[in-house]
Amino acid sequence: MSLEEPARPTAAEVETELTAHVQALAGPDAVPRPDQLAAVTALVADRKRTLLVARTGFGKSAVYFSATRMLRDRGWGPTIVISPLLALMRDQVSAASALDVRAATINSANIDSWDEIEAQIADDAIDLLLIAPERLANPGFRERVFSLMLSRPFALVCDEAHCISDWGHDFRPDYLRLRQVIDELPDWAPVLATTATANQRVTDDIATQLGDDTVVLRTSLDRESLHCSVVELDDDSARLAWLADNLHELPGSGIIYALTVDQAITTAEWLRKKGHDVAAYSGRSTPEEREELERRLRTNEMKALVATSALGMGYDKSDMAFCIHLGMPPTPVAYYQQIGRAGRGIDRAEVIALPRPVEDERVWAWFESVSLPSAEVCHRVLSYLDPKSPTSIPRLEATVNMGRSRLSTLLNILDVQGAVRRTKGGYVATTDGWQYDAELAERLRGLRADEAEQMRSYASHHGCRLRYMRELLDDPEAQDCGRCDRCVAAAGGAATVAAEPSAVALAEARDHLRAVDIAVEPRRQWATSLDEPKGKIKPEFQANLGRALARLGDGGWDPVVADLLEGRATEIPPELVNGLIGILKRWDWAQRPTWICAMPSRRNAKVIDALANEIGRLGKLPVYRPFTRNPEAGWQDEQANSAHQLANVWGLIDLDESQLPERPIADGPALLFDDSADSRWTITVAANLLRQAEMGPVLPLVLRTR
Repeated sequence: MSLEEPARPTAAEVETELTAHVQALAGPDAVPRPDQLAAVTALVADRKRTLLVARTGFGKSAVYFSATRMLRDRGWGPTIVISPLLALMRDQVSAASALDVRAATINSANIDSWDEIEAQIADDAIDLLLIAPERLANPGFRERVFSLMLSRPFALVCDEAHCISDWGHDFRPDYLRLRQVIDELPDWAPVLATTATANQRVTDDIATQLGDDTVVLRTSLDRESLHCSVVELDDDSARLAWLADNLHELPGSGIIYALTVDQAITTAEWLRKKGHDVAAYSGRSTPEEREELERRLRTNEMKALVATSALGMGYDKSDMAFCIHLGMPPTPVAYYQQIGRAGRGIDRAEVIALPRPVEDERVWAWFESVSLPSAEVCHRVLSYLDPKSPTSIPRLEATVNMGRSRLSTLLNILDVQGAVRRTKGGYVATTDGWQYDAELAERLRGLRADEAEQMRSYASHHGCRLRYMRELLDDPEAQDCGRCDRCVAAAGGAATVAAEPSAVALAEARDHLRAVDIAVEPRRQWATSLDEPKGKIKPEFQANLGRALARLGDGGWDPVVADLLEGRATEIPPELVNGLIGILKRWDWAQRPTWICAMPSRRNAKVIDALANEIGRLGKLPVYRPFTRNPEAGWQDEQANSAHQLANVWGLIDLDESQLPERPIADGPALLFDDSADSRWTITVAANLLRQAEMGPVLPLVLRTR
């Protein structure tokens, strides 16, 4: 870059202007924090690359708002902020206006505005541009926007900078593209990285990527408002009961974090049923729904959002009075980041953990499988890519046994690392001599294992809980907080939160979980990457909407189902039969089934046969077993994507038409009964075969789904 460095303001000028900006943001009596002043001085006066590690609520955004205002007043171009979350972007656009900073965002939620915003950038009408890191992967965006930005001096901000580090709890491949952007900037171009969630390892890694002379500013992680507690309960019914009993006792409003979307939805439904004003918030929520839910929580129009991590970094509500975790994140850093949403502008906030040991482990294992693919998986994917002809993800699914989410993430990582290149129509392999970093992968797996053990230990830790977390984050000022449940108990004080739910709430919660009719949606199209079968499934050959008794880890019927399917129960529990009968009684039949089609389960044939017979006896329905399974086929739960799952089932089951019922029984709906419907391909293929054999509608009923 041939740009000349603009004149620098003095440190005294920076302090004067920063003070005025902080007062505009926080009130006439506000003064800058010492580290805020140090950060802005390093950026604007000293032109240093700077890493600011400070707890949530510290005022990190004020640093780059003020720096932007100072630089723009001196003729600089807009500041670019790389930010990972929509909630953060919305808050920043609103908050920046207090300094007359014109902020705009380009992200997946405002696609219709992209052209207009890019035109405003070209007209120099934008002071602060917030973009998602994924925008850096778009060649057209980089060509249009960054070529213009690089024609004049501008500052670059990497918010939530732990995402740039391999060691961070929320590593995102697209953040690695920031290294390329930073390399294109002159040494005097201000670069700021901010995060609230970095231990020393992550801090060192980020600083190295920013440059050798990076200024590192690290504040204490103590939050004097946080009162940490742990409530250990047996299962999800007890946890839901505890929430129903205690939510109204908590002051103000807050967040209840769940690890999965289904858990968030089920919990919100239960709490609303018990009279609490809550709503579910997740990646399934539309941008409009998210914005409205964020607004309602911020204005205390509702008690709580039951949210996944989609509501996390950057959401700003200064009077957040509590943060409850229904299940634990996989790392101490992630946990501390989330609890940092609470108590930012009030004297006391309750931080309560309700660990789900068995269910948490399952979710953690999935996170690790996505973020740390093996060398074998990487090389297998690369072996199917052509250097000249692009291959689409659906086509790759037909040959690579990986789920689409994992496959997309892996290709993103390989793209950033230079092993593949994304083009129109898919991905091509490069010839850059890429090599798998086995040593780094092994070290990261070891780190993830250590972090998981630290989270397991949090619940049983006998010392101060906040000190434990701060020490894991390498806070040199960590000391006993005197406020958590351990500190209060050590001082002879009484617990501030109840340890057990009421018996009434517990029974109602269990009934609620067991009364949730879990829909099994029919598939309407064959896997797109297969040659046979292919295309849409004709409506007359599809399964109808089905039902499942349990969802894996739901805390309702799942423990009973798991004991039976995993061999811990030696007899069919009568309560499980009653549960299945309850589903059938609640089913809004267009036409009742006239027969039961029992599927030949490979692992649980005796269980399925016995339950089918019992349902048939109670419902006075005949039971038929017209399907056979190929014992040489692969196991369905070892197939990781739709293409492999369908291909496996296509050769797995056969229909013996001689074993089908005769008319008029055959004309009525068949109750297709199986043990699970994780991928739904078994019931899809079975229904297709039955309908092509001129059987009536097919109504799937399964014991468990995911």
